[in-house]
Amino acid sequence: MQSLWLFTLLAFLNLSFPKASSAYIGIGGGAGVWINGRGVTVTTSPQAPPPSTSDPIPSREYAALQAWKSAITEDPSGILSSWVGPDVCSYKGIFCSDPPEDMSSSAITSVVAGIDLNRANFKGSLVKELSLLTHLSIIHLNSNRFSGTVPDSFREFQYLSELDLSNNLLSGPFPTSTLVVPNLKYLDLRFNSFSGEVPDEVFEKDLDAIFLNNNQFEGQIPMSIWGAPATVITLANNKFSGSLPASFGYTGAGIREILFLNNKLTGCIPEGLGYLSEMEVLDLSFNSFAGRLPGSLSCLTGIEVLNIAHNQLTGELSDLVCDLKSLANLTASYNFFSGFSQDCAKLFFKNAGFDFAGNCIPGTGMQRPPSECMEVPGGGLSCLRIPTTKPVACAAGAIMGPGGAMVGIPFNLPASLPSSVP
Repeated sequence: MQSLWLFTLLAFLNLSFPKASSAYIGIGGGAGVWINGRGVTVTTSPQAPPPSTSDPIPSREYAALQAWKSAITEDPSGILSSWVGPDVCSYKGIFCSDPPEDMSSSAITSVVAGIDLNRANFKGSLVKELSLLTHLSIIHLNSNRFSGTVPDSFREFQYLSELDLSNNLLSGPFPTSTLVVPNLKYLDLRFNSFSGEVPDEVFEKDLDAIFLNNNQFEGQIPMSIWGAPATVITLANNKFSGSLPASFGYTGAGIREILFLNNKLTGCIPEGLGYLSEMEVLDLSFNSFAGRLPGSLSCLTGIEVLNIAHNQLTGELSDLVCDLKSLANLTASYNFFSGFSQDCAKLFFKNAGFDFAGNCIPGTGMQRPPSECMEVPGGGLSCLRIPTTKPVACAAGAIMGPGGAMVGIPFNLPASLPSSVP
C-alpha cells in the first residue's frame, strides 16, 4: 500500500511540470524525482548574516528562499504562507530530490532541485541569492509579475536545464548569464520587455528550444542562427531589422519550427531556408520581404504550415510550393503575387488552408486595387533568381564545405544582396 501511495505522489509531481521539453535530468547525471515534503533541521534565521558557499547546504537553501520571499511584495494566492521554518522541501512550489552522487556520503538527505511557481501571480523581483540553490535543475516562473533584470549570479547554476521566465515584466539587455549555464537546454524569455541585440552565442549554445518572442529585441539577427542546434526558435513580435543571414538554413538541419513574424525584416528570403529539411512550421509574415520566393522551398517536404503573408513578395506562386506533400496551411495573403499555379488551386480540394487575398491576381476576388499593383514596393529588388518550374537539387544544396560555404561555391554567401539591379 505504501508503494502505491509513493507511485501516486511521484506521478502527480511529474504532471505538475509543463511538457515543453524532455523529462527531468537527474542531478549529477543520474535519474531524479522531485519529492516534496522531505525536510532537514537547521537553525539559521532570516536575520542571520548572508551565508557563503562553505555553509551547510540546508542553511544556504533556507537563506536563499527567505531572501527571495522578502523581495516578493504581492502574493494573492497566499503561497508564501507555507514558506515558514527550515523545512524548505515543504514550501509550496519548491521541490526536492536526492543529493547528487558526490554527496552520497554526507548527512544531507535532500536538496532543492526544482522551482515550479507558474501562474502564482507573484509581484516582486529575482534576487541574487537564488544562486545559493546550487542544485536547481528546473526554474519555472511563467505568468507572474517579476520585474527588474535577471541576476548575473544565475551564471552559477551548474545543474540548471530549464529556465522559464516567460510572461513577466523583466527588462534590460539579453541576460548573458544564461549563456554560461553549462547544462541549460530550454530557454524561455517570451512576453517580457528585454531589449537590445541578441548575442551570437545564443544560437551557438546547445539549446533544444529558444523562445524570445514578444520582447523589444532589435538589430540584425545573428549569422550564427543558421547553425543553431535548437528544434524550436521563436523571434516573433520584436524589432529585428535588416536581412536574414544568407547562409541561414544550410546546417541547422534539426530546426522544426521557426517564427520570424512581425519584425522589421527586409530583403530577399534566403535560398538556404529551403534546406532546413526537418522544418514543419515556418512563419515569415508581417515583415517587408520582397522579390520572388526561392525555389529551394520545394525541398521543405515535411512542412505543414507556411505563412508568408503581409510582405512585398512578387511573381507567381508555383507548383514547387503548392505541391509540398505535407502542406496543411499556406498563407500568402497581402503580398503582390501576380498569379498561382493549378496545384495551388487544388489546395482547396485537399482540405488545406490557402489564403491568397490582397494580392494582384487577375480574375480573382478580394485582391488589391489595380492602382496598388502598378508600382510594387521593392519591385527592383534582385534576388538573383530565375523563375523555374523544375525542383532544385535539395540534397546537393544542403551539403556544406569548410567555413560555411556551399559545396561547388568557392566563397561564403554575403549577409545581404544588392537592393536593385543597375
